[in-house]
Amino acid sequence: MTRMPHPPSPFLVSLLLIICVAVPGFAAAKKSKSAAPAKSAKSAKVDKKSKADRGRDSKTAARKPSARETRAERAAASKKGRAAEREERAERGRGGRISKRERLAQARREAEERRRREEAARRAEIARQAAIARQRAFDKAIRDEVQANILRDDATGEDPEVRRVAVQALGYHAASVVVMNPRTGQVYTIVNQEWGVRRGFKPCSTIKLITGLAGVVEGVIDPMIENASYSSNRMNLTDALAYSHNGYFQQVGRRVGFDRMSSYARQLGYGERTGINHVNEYAGRVPLFKNDVGMLRMSSHGDDFEVTPLQLATLASVFGNGGTLLTPHLPRTPQEAAKFKTEVRRQLNIPQESLRRMLPGMIGSVNYGTGRKAQDSQQTIAGKTGTCIGAQGVWDGSFTSYAPVEDPQLAIAVIGRGPDARHGFPASVAGQIYRALAYRFGKTNGKPSLRLTPEMLAPRPKVDPNALADTEGQEDSEGDDVNASAVDANGSSRPTNDGLKRVLLPVETRPTSVTTRPSNAPVAVPSKGTQPPPSDVRPRRVLSNTP
Repeated sequence: MTRMPHPPSPFLVSLLLIICVAVPGFAAAKKSKSAAPAKSAKSAKVDKKSKADRGRDSKTAARKPSARETRAERAAASKKGRAAEREERAERGRGGRISKRERLAQARREAEERRRREEAARRAEIARQAAIARQRAFDKAIRDEVQANILRDDATGEDPEVRRVAVQALGYHAASVVVMNPRTGQVYTIVNQEWGVRRGFKPCSTIKLITGLAGVVEGVIDPMIENASYSSNRMNLTDALAYSHNGYFQQVGRRVGFDRMSSYARQLGYGERTGINHVNEYAGRVPLFKNDVGMLRMSSHGDDFEVTPLQLATLASVFGNGGTLLTPHLPRTPQEAAKFKTEVRRQLNIPQESLRRMLPGMIGSVNYGTGRKAQDSQQTIAGKTGTCIGAQGVWDGSFTSYAPVEDPQLAIAVIGRGPDARHGFPASVAGQIYRALAYRFGKTNGKPSLRLTPEMLAPRPKVDPNALADTEGQEDSEGDDVNASAVDANGSSRPTNDGLKRVLLPVETRPTSVTTRPSNAPVAVPSKGTQPPPSDVRPRRVLSNTP
C-alpha cells in the first residue's frame, strides 16, 4: 500500500510568511541606525566651522581695513561702474531709455564737438580774411607801382590827346598801353613806359597769331576748309582764333615744328629790340629748344616766350600794313614830327594772302569771341586776346589789335598783370581808346585795304561756343592756363585732375623721326558721311511707344 504525504500545516505557512516580511525591514532599520551617528558627526563639524567663521568675521569687522584693501575695493567699484555704463550703452543701442549720467556725458561730448567746429570755423575765417588782406595788399602794391611808373614817364613828343584818353581808360589799374600808327610806325603814346618798353611778359594766347600764320604759310592747315573736329561740331581757323582754342593750335604748332615756329617768331620781331628811341629797351626772349611735348603749350600759351607791349603793337601792325615790320619811333620835337619818315626793319617773306586769311579770326575775336569788350559799332577792329599764369605765378593778360581794318590808323597793345589781367580788362581798355578816338582815327575814307571781302569783315561763328572745351575762356572770361589739356608724346589727350577729359583736335600726320620737320600735306579732313568717333558718354535710351 502506497503512503501519501501530509499537507503542510496552516501554522507553518503563516510563520514562514511573517519571517519573509519581517527580515528585510529589520535589515533596513539596522542600516539606518548605523548611518545616523555618521551624519550627526558631519553636521557637528559643519556647525563648528560656521561658528569659527562667524568668529573670524566679527574679528575682521572689528579690525580697521588696510590701504591695499581700500584700493582693491575702489578698483572693484570702478570696474562695476564701467560695467554698468556698458550695460546702459547696450540698453540705449537696443532702443531703451538713456540714463541721466549717459545724457550728461552725451551733452558734454556734443558741446565739445560744437566748440571744436566753432573754433575751426573761426580759424578758417581768420585765414580767409588774412588771404583777402594779402591779395588786396598785393593788388594795391602793383597798382601803386604802375601809378608811380606813369608819373615817371617821359611824355615828350607824345600826342597829348591820345595819352590823356589812354591814361583815362587805364585808370587805377596795373597795365601798360602802347598806341602807334600801324602804317608808319609813329608812336602816339606809351603809358607806363617801364612795362611797355623795358619789361617782358608771357604772351599767352597772343602767340596763336604766330602759330596760325606759320600753319597757313607752311601748308599745315588749309583755312578754306573745316579741318578739325570737336565732338559733333566742326572748327576752322577763324573760329579757332575767335574762341582761342588751345588744342587746335597745339596740334598746328606740333606739325609746324620748333625750328620753323621759332623762325617765324623771330621774323615777326620777337627776341630782338624794336629800335624805338627809348633807353634800355628789353629785347624779349624766344625759347632755345622745345621737345615734341613742350611744343604744344609753346604753340598755344607762349611758354618760355617774353614780349613787351611795344612788340605786341608792332606784331599787330604787321597784319595791318600787309607784312612790313616797322621800327617804332616817337618824334620828340615838332620839327622831328614834321620830317618824320617811316623806318622799315624788314619786309617779311610772307604772302599777303596768308595774312588776309588770319583777319577773319582776329575780327571774330572782337565781334563774338574772347575780345568782345573791345568791340566798337562804328568801326571794324581786329585783335587777339591772351590770359595765362605768368612769371612768379601771377596772372598776365594781353590784347593786341588794330583798327579800322579797312584803313588801319591805330594799333593798340595792352598788357595787364595781377588783378587787372583777367575778365577781359586789356580788351576793355583798348575798346575805350578806339571809341574815344573814333572821330579822329576811325575814318575809312571808303578805300578798303588788302582787297578785303565782306565775308572777311563780318565773319560768323560755325560752332556752338557753349559746346567747346579747352578754350581761352574755359575757366575764366579769358583764362586759358588753368587745367589746360594734358597731352602725351603722341598728341592724345589724357584726363586731368579736374575729372574732365580734354579732347584735342585731331590733326593727322605721319610719324617722323625729326619732330621739327613739318609735313607739307594739308590736314586730312573726314568726309561728310563719316560718323564722329564714339565717345565715352553712354547713349541716351529712347523708349518706344509700341507695346
